[in-house]
Amino acid sequence: MSKFYGDGRRRDLDSMEEEYLRDGFAFTVVYGRRRVGKTSLISEFIKHGDKKAVHFIASENVDKVNRGRFSQTVFDAYPEHSYMGAFPTWESALKHVVKEAAGERVVVVMDEYPYLAKSHPPISSELQICIDGFLQDSNVFLILCGSSMSFMENRVLGYQSPLYGRRTSQHRIKPLDYYNSAEFFPRATYADRLLGYAVTGGIPHYLNVVSAYGNVRNGIDKAFFTTPGILYEEPHNLIKQELREPAMYNSIITAVANGATRLNEISGKTGQPDSIVGKYMKNLIDMLILERTPPVFSDSDRDRVYRIKDGMYRFWYRFIPDAIELIEGGRERVFLETDESKVSDFMGPAFEEICKQYLTRLNVRGGLPFIFNEIGGWWGGNPYTKKETEVDIVAASKKDAILGECKWTNKKVDGGIYAGLMEKASVVPKLANRDVRYYLFSKSGFTESLTQEADGNDRLKLIGLDDLFAI
Repeated sequence: MSKFYGDGRRRDLDSMEEEYLRDGFAFTVVYGRRRVGKTSLISEFIKHGDKKAVHFIASENVDKVNRGRFSQTVFDAYPEHSYMGAFPTWESALKHVVKEAAGERVVVVMDEYPYLAKSHPPISSELQICIDGFLQDSNVFLILCGSSMSFMENRVLGYQSPLYGRRTSQHRIKPLDYYNSAEFFPRATYADRLLGYAVTGGIPHYLNVVSAYGNVRNGIDKAFFTTPGILYEEPHNLIKQELREPAMYNSIITAVANGATRLNEISGKTGQPDSIVGKYMKNLIDMLILERTPPVFSDSDRDRVYRIKDGMYRFWYRFIPDAIELIEGGRERVFLETDESKVSDFMGPAFEEICKQYLTRLNVRGGLPFIFNEIGGWWGGNPYTKKETEVDIVAASKKDAILGECKWTNKKVDGGIYAGLMEKASVVPKLANRDVRYYLFSKSGFTESLTQEADGNDRLKLIGLDDLFAI
């Protein structure tokens, strides 16, 4: 299996292939954040079985230019009538494809569809007319693909879209998880494979960039911490490409990266009122850069906190701003010489997410004592100590629960961590009627005494880095 795919990519590819093999019109929507591998997935789909295809990638240009380029793509697939020149309308172009295909299966891709809609706003209505008028009786496999999450979800998939109800399938392409990301670093230690995942956020393009240097840490250093590095200015470039007022968005992400988790805290750091900042925050959430999450078992909006969801953004804003002078000055080995404690601090929350992914993989495969339907973290006040208490992982069903503690340190986990986790269980709400088990995750292993205590104890599970890859 190509390292690009992983099992998640393979499921998307297999699903598209199954739909392709059914006769009749098909219309699938493929969307996800930039660099996540949408176009590569579509290209692999077309390449498999050597499918006849019109694969068009729109640009930020006027409609006449895009339509001319689409016309040329059509003539590349069907060159017999290339003398005709650009089609006068999108409808005439699609009618020509149907006529030339003569009932044979053909894949028609409109990639970067939001660019197309920006240059020609009626395109969705025109596609609706084409689908209802003649495409539905054809053998065309139509794919609309886009990176603007809000546009694709609201103006292509949403109820108000002219295309609503006409798609036959949709594929939201997500970043790879830690397990599939590790395929990009087959010779690295388990710890460095997880570091590579955390730094790239599981985005295939970034994984390819870092893995090209052979060594994970050297790849990070070269890609992020040098002025020629491909990822040195990546977040700013993406924000400029997608959003107006990049300075405001930059200040918001910086505030969250430095520990602000509530709207009033973020507003205070940016110097803007909550009502203004909230609008910017929504856009960052739509782009999957930020997230606003509640503790497990909570339905209260007040309990939700803001965090950086995208791993690459989280890494960049944690490390690059403080190193810009060194990088611009040409200093070498900036990341390689970074204090390891700073790297460990960064990896702590990332390791929690990795451990949740591990449990989710086991959950899907039936590899846990029960099937959970909710997983996350928990935080809240401790009525006994009067202090804020956090539990890294809570995975629960109606009758059972797993509480997890995740330690990314160079110290072995001992019985004190286990005792502390059991103590935390007493303050997590809604656990009283659940059968609770305890899972401890450790970068550096466990003490002999704790290992002995776990032996034969079906309420305690110890998971090291090697266990994360033994599934």
